[in-house]
Formats: sequence, structure tokens, C-alpha cells
Amino acid sequence: MLNNFFKIAFRNLWKNKGFSFINIAGLAVGMASAILILLWIQNEMSYDKFYSKSDRIYTLNNRDKFNGEVWAWNTTPKILAPTIKHEFPDVEEAVRYNQATFLFTVGEKHLNVAGGFSDSGFFRVFDFPFIKGNPNTALDKINSIVITEDLSKKLFGNDDAYGKVIKIDSSDYFTVTGVLKNLPNNTSFDFEYLLPWAYSKKIGWDDEYWGNNSVRSYVLLKPNVNQAAFDNKIKNVTINHTKGGEDPSTTQVFTQLLKDRWLYSKSVNGQYVGGRVETVKLFFIIASFILLIACINFMNLSTARSEKRAKEVGIRKVAGAYKSSLVSQFIGESILLAFLAFILAIIIVEISLRGFNNLVDKKLYIDFSNPFFWLFAVGFVVFTGVLAGSYPAFYLSSFKPVGVLKGTFKASHALVTPRKILVVLQFTFAIALIICTIIVGRQINYAQSRDAGYVRDKLVYTFIQGDVERHYDLIRNDLLSSGAAVAVTKSMSPITQRWSDGWGWKWNGSTEADDKTDFVMMASDADFVKTMGVTLTQGRDIDVYKYATDSTAALLNESAVKIMRLKNPVGAVIKGQGRDWHVVGVMKDFIYESPYEKVNQLIVMGPKGWFNIVHFKLNPANTTEKNLKLAETVFKKYNPQYPTSFNFADEGYALKFKEEKRIGTLAALFAGLTIFISCLGLFGLATYMAENRIKEIGVRKVLGASVASITTLLSKDFLKLVIISIVIATPIAWWAMYEWLSNYTYKIGIEWWVFVAAGLLSVVIALLTVSYQAIKAAIANPAKSLRTE
Repeated sequence: MLNNFFKIAFRNLWKNKGFSFINIAGLAVGMASAILILLWIQNEMSYDKFYSKSDRIYTLNNRDKFNGEVWAWNTTPKILAPTIKHEFPDVEEAVRYNQATFLFTVGEKHLNVAGGFSDSGFFRVFDFPFIKGNPNTALDKINSIVITEDLSKKLFGNDDAYGKVIKIDSSDYFTVTGVLKNLPNNTSFDFEYLLPWAYSKKIGWDDEYWGNNSVRSYVLLKPNVNQAAFDNKIKNVTINHTKGGEDPSTTQVFTQLLKDRWLYSKSVNGQYVGGRVETVKLFFIIASFILLIACINFMNLSTARSEKRAKEVGIRKVAGAYKSSLVSQFIGESILLAFLAFILAIIIVEISLRGFNNLVDKKLYIDFSNPFFWLFAVGFVVFTGVLAGSYPAFYLSSFKPVGVLKGTFKASHALVTPRKILVVLQFTFAIALIICTIIVGRQINYAQSRDAGYVRDKLVYTFIQGDVERHYDLIRNDLLSSGAAVAVTKSMSPITQRWSDGWGWKWNGSTEADDKTDFVMMASDADFVKTMGVTLTQGRDIDVYKYATDSTAALLNESAVKIMRLKNPVGAVIKGQGRDWHVVGVMKDFIYESPYEKVNQLIVMGPKGWFNIVHFKLNPANTTEKNLKLAETVFKKYNPQYPTSFNFADEGYALKFKEEKRIGTLAALFAGLTIFISCLGLFGLATYMAENRIKEIGVRKVLGASVASITTLLSKDFLKLVIISIVIATPIAWWAMYEWLSNYTYKIGIEWWVFVAAGLLSVVIALLTVSYQAIKAAIANPAKSLRTE
């Protein structure tokens, strides 16, 4: 019986090659799209879940009220983790992690490498696989270092790195006590090496100040410890340790499961309730609908061809076949077709995976050696086959043999049929995606066209390393005198980023409530305004070379002046960071965070602040290449041990749109695929319709009907369905985009023409798809179609 089923299935596929190709191609594209999205979803859902103790690993977080709102954040004081480990017996291990970039020297190789510091118990909490070394003791000694396999190859080639020595920052030597396998692509950590926390303390990077929230802290709780009960115990640990001091805190501490952190990092009223999980849900819905649309093609084409198989069903029923055996036959054919489509889908995925990885910034792959993949593959094929074939199977097997064999069976031409509903569903989703893609693109363009408030063109920055700080004045003078730059300044952070903020600032007229106002902080030595190209609205720039007292000068942005309620800000004294600052100028607000949000209050402190970055404005009289060569010569002269790398402010600013652009590109890609799959099905239906009405078309042509009238006759039913889809898709897309845009402060309005444009585009695409077959049928010679009558 099974052999007979396969014979019939293959004969039907071969007999109707065109429809078989459309079915297999549509299903394959739909399955490939779904597989790509599911690979991405699986990666997102698996973040930080591979540790053997992941159910007991928690991040430490802070919660407090600022600017009238409750905030939650996951950077903590350096003293928090060891304090909690010492004071609370529920904790098995507590570790800190802080990012760092150092110069690594091995022989003649000099590399700037990104890594971090952590406590000796790090690998007892996070069991990353070691190639060589003991995870329990690898970070015990102050001059030990653990490196990844990739960094080992960069520094030592194919030699064994274990036990080798690395010089760091031209001063200290470290012995490799562990070599890690490269970090998996589903960990929230991103480092090429780890150094012991003890070394951080040695170089002065450690402190016990409870107000310095600058590192990430993790706790491994003992088995069976209740998270809620533990949170209640540690809630006031910061408050208790600062009580009675100069800077008492109101910040509460709480935990979050690390494996939840990746998906739930968005704070709303002090609770983590969203984040990446919203994008994951969105793309799961997209994957489901794309697969459903591919299955709809199969359903429509199978039921449209019902008259071709009606006699087969009638004869088999007369011969004694049960309905259940017919259903099994048709579902079996569907699963066979799904299997063939799956093979083609895997080929498509393997070909497109590299490009898809570049798009989503991941390293996704199909693990063919994993037995779970093959279980998934079988389940996916069967599920798709049953989903696509169930309706046609029950539809075809329900034919009455008497009507079929008498020739009185006719396909339904009712006003509303399942086939029409399915076509409407296909195009509704496709049109909704087109509308969403247009609106996302317009929102990105709107944010990109927003005035940044500073001149990004030819603005370059580099990190302060090695001897740059010591020779800064000489470097500054040489950059200017060589003609490489027209302005130079030091700063705490790149102009495009927020690296520091703080509260507790006071000024004349400030209240107790103002103590909980959070200010973003930057720093400058001189020429901040000139170098960055920001606009001064009052006062002057900081200039320590002209004004000796400017070491404690400060610039405020307009938002800071407004929130401080300063009527005459220039000359005002503000207190914070342990000293008094005198305001010398007010700047127009400029964008250093998200271009979609309002600009927060900013204080730019004078040289009594701290510096990490050198900014300089390239000389417009020279080419960029010439300027960079001159600048590199200057930095090499005073800092020869360190490789020089320059970063462009406009490139850093462009990164602010990266996530939205990725979502927009993915939406456009899958909208295109959805339209393609839908049109593939529409093409098949139009082909079959033209075949079925070939004699009617012949009669109409003999009676004088024009090609245009016949084309309109054959196309109008499909266009009606597309128009209905537009009507349904419009409110759905409007609601989805209204909800998405509500996350942004600076946003576009949803305009009517977007829906009209998407609707017209859909009509044109559908018309082009259907009209090919309609015109082909209309211009056919009626003598051929009527010859058999």
C-alpha cells in the first residue's frame, strides 16, 4: 500500500510539472525564510543558558528614582559583589567584570586587545570550556592571564600559548595560565582575555566608593535559594553601607537571572519587562506567516486542481476506498512535496547564510551533526506537510462519487470560498509588511536628518594610551603646526557616546529633590566648542591656555540650564564630583545618545575632570588621507609602542541607526519574499484559471471580444481580492506602527499616502503577475481551443 502511495504521488508530481515546481519553489522559499529566522530566534533565546549552573547565576542590579521616574540599571559599585559574598551565606560565589583594552606585546607583535578584569572565581561561575589550564585556579595569581584560542593564534601562531609570557602596556608581564575555546555566539560576554581583579587594584582601577556604578556584578546562589527571599535580604545593602556618611544612598539592589538578561533589559518603572524579546516575538510571527503563506499556495493550487483529480477520487471510492485512506494518500503526497521543498530550502539557507549573518551580525550555522537538528527537520517537514495538505486532503476526499462519475461535479464559484479567503490572507500580510517597511525607513531617515548639533564631518578621535597623556601638549601643538588638524581637545568620552553620568549636583537655588537629578558628564581641556563644532548660545569656550582658572570651568547644555532653572547661567557656580565648578558657557543641545530621544542635561567639566579620548578636527585644506598620515606620524613620534587607530565621528554617529536599519532591512527582505511567494501562488492560480476557461475565451474571441476585455475579465477577480487585502491590512499595519513609534520621542507621523503607495504597489505587482497569463490566453488562436468541440 505504501509503495502504491509513493507511485501515485510521484506520477502526479511528474504529470503536472509546472504546478509541482510552483508548489515546491513556494514551499522551499517559505521554509528557507522560516529556517533563517528560527536560527536567529534560537540564538537569541539561548543566550547565557549553556552554563551548567545557569539556573543559579544572577546579575546584580540597582533601582532608584531620578528625574521623577524609577530607573533600573545593571552597573554596580566595585565593592558590591565582595560585600554581598562576605555578608550573605546564601551566596556560593560573587564576581565582578570590567572591560579593558591594553597593548599586548609578544616579540615584535604589538596589538591593542579588548578584554576585561574579573575575580578568581569567574570560571567557577561561568564554565567556559578550557583548551588548556585549570579553570579553578587560572586567575588566582596577580600576573596570570587567560586568553582565547583566537588571541593565542594572533600572538603565538600555532605554538602552544600555555605558560608563555605577554607584556601588557609596556610595563607588566603576564603568564598564560589558561587558553579558552573561542566564546560561543550566544554569550553576553565579549572578551579575548581576562586579567585578575588583583591587577586592577594594583594599577588603581579599583575603589570602594558606593556611588561609582561602573562594573557588572554576578552572584551564584547556593542550590534551593529563593530569589525573592534573597532580593529582600540584599535590597538595602547599599543604603546600609552609606548610612551616616557624606554621600548617603537611596539605591536598592536586586537580582535578575542572567539567562533572562539578554531578552529582558528594558527598564519600565524599575522593572525589566521588555527589550530584545519584543523583536524576537515580532520575527517569530513573521516566520510563522511566511511559512503559512507558502502552505496557502499549496492549499490553493491543490483545491483549484480539484476537478483534475475528482474522477480519481470517485473511482477509488467506488472501488471501496475509505475516506481515511484517501486523506492519508493526499497528506502523504503533501509531506513528500514538503520533503523535496525542505531539501531545496536547506540548499537556499546554506547559500544565503553568510549574507544573512552579515545582516544580523551573528555567526549562525546549521549543526548537521546534532541529532536534535534531524529531529527538528523531521518534525518541520511533517508539520509543514500536514499544515499544507490537511485542507486539500479533506476537501478532495469529500467528493461524492455519483456526481463525479456522472460529470455533474463542478468546482465552487461562490462569492466567498476558502480559496479566496486564503489569497486575501496572503496579500494582507504581504501588504502590511510593505507598509511597515516604508514607515520604518521613513522613521530612520527622519532621525538621520535631525540636526546632530555638532559638525561630524572630518571630526576624528583616538583613545588615550601609553604616553599620549604625558605628551598631550606636544601632540596637540604638532597636530596643529603640521597642518593635520585645525582644532584639538581632550575629552572624557567620544562625542557620539555617553560614558558617565551622576547625581547629587547642587547650585544656587537647588532643592533636595534636585539631588536626584541625573546629569550626563563629559570633560574638556580647551577648544571643546571649536573642535566639536557645537553652537554656543551664551558665554565662551573652556580655554585653560588663556584662563588659568578654567581648570574648574564648566559648560552646560540648554537642557541643563532649563532643569537647573538658571536665569543667568554664565558665572554660576555648580557643585559636584567633589569640587566647585564655574560656568563659562552655554551650548545648544547636541545629540550624544539616541537621535530618537530627547537630549538629556549635560555638564562638560574642565581639566579637573578625567580624560580618555583625544578629538581633533582635520584640516579641510588637505585630503583626509594626507591629514591622517600626518596625524599618525605625530602620535608615533610621542607614543611609538602603540599602534595608532583613528575613529570618525560620523561613522560612530551612523552606528546609532544600526538596529533600526537592521529591522528595516529584514522587514523589507521578508516583505519581498512574502510578495514573491504570494505572487507565485497567484501565478499558478491564474495559469490554471486560463487553462480551465480556454474554450470560453475562444468563444468570446470569435464573437468579437477584444484582448483588453478578455484580459480584464480574467484579472478582475484577483484584483478584487488584493483590494480587499489592502482594506484589511491598512488598520493592522497602522496599529503595529503606532505601537512601534510610541517607543520614540522624536518620530514621524503616519501619513495616508504610505497606505495608498503600498496599496498601489501591491495592485501593480498582482496585476503584472496575473496579466501575463491573462494576455497569453487572450491572444491565443481560438481555432485551436475550439477544434475539439
